[in-house]
Amino acid sequence: MNQLIWQKSSYSGDQANCVEIASTSELVYIRESDDATTILATTRTKLHAWIRAAKAGEFDHFTT
Repeated sequence: MNQLIWQKSSYSGDQANCVEIASTSELVYIRESDDATTILATTRTKLHAWIRAAKAGEFDHFTT
């Protein structure tokens, strides 16, 4: 994990509520910058499916 190159979201602000992402040839890793010890690991295929579902509004009820 120490060798991963983390990219911060362009929506990140000065309040440390940032999402960061890194990848290897096999997995994609996602974490919050203010809690770098908790990391979600998934495949590119599963992440792509989740992003498609989020864009389609399937998770909107969680934010209302």
